[in-house]
Parts: sequence; structure tokens; C-alpha cells
Amino acid sequence: MVATLADIQRAIRGEVLMSAELDEQYVAMDQNKVPANWANVAYPSLKPLASWITDLIKRINFMRTWLVNGPPNTFWMGGFYFPQGFMTGASQNHARKYKIAIDSLRWAFEVKRMETADDVQDGALLCVFVL
Repeated sequence: MVATLADIQRAIRGEVLMSAELDEQYVAMDQNKVPANWANVAYPSLKPLASWITDLIKRINFMRTWLVNGPPNTFWMGGFYFPQGFMTGASQNHARKYKIAIDSLRWAFEVKRMETADDVQDGALLCVFVL
């Protein structure tokens, strides 16, 4: 993203030639659409560009906070590129920790109304689905 944005800026200033790919990206951004060269390597989304960028920043912040501060009390399931992989990994870790067969594990959910992730008590695991 950084490289292509810099390339577009240089092309607009006339410092480099505007390639077909850069032109397509410029037109997409002008129409508030996620450029194809970004969408091809990003998570699936139907959002317009402005909302997509906001969502991308939230996803990066979620992952960065997890990396820096350790596992959170809540997990934003919509923030994962592949939520099924996260759930499978969590199941595998639990099965290994307690030495039980992974096939015997089942996921169960209880829907609760909470305003923020801070409302979740420490030690409670909650999967958050954001619509």
C-alpha cells in the first residue's frame, strides 16, 4: 500500500509514468473503491474504500495490541482474516494442554449484551461478533 501510494503521488507530479495498474488504482480510489491490487492480497470485503481503511486500521490495532499486551479477554472474530483457523488453533491448544482428543471438543456460545470489551471479566473467554 505504501509503495503504490507513493508511486501514484510521483506519477501525479509527473516524476514517473502512470502505468495501467496505477491508473486503475487511482480511478478506484477516486470512486471510493478498494483498488484491485490491494483487494487481491487483503481480506474479503464489500466495503467502500473509506470504510475499508477504517476497518483495516481497527484490525491492525487489534493484532498489535494482542502482540504487545498478550492475549485479550475478548476476540473480535470479524477482525480475523480466517476465523475458522483461529478457532481450530484454540481448540488444538486446549486439547494439547488438557491431553484430550480434539474431536471431543465442541464450541458453545452464549450471546450477551456488553457495550465494550472492558465489560468482560478477566479470565472469561468471549468471542465478539461485530455486525
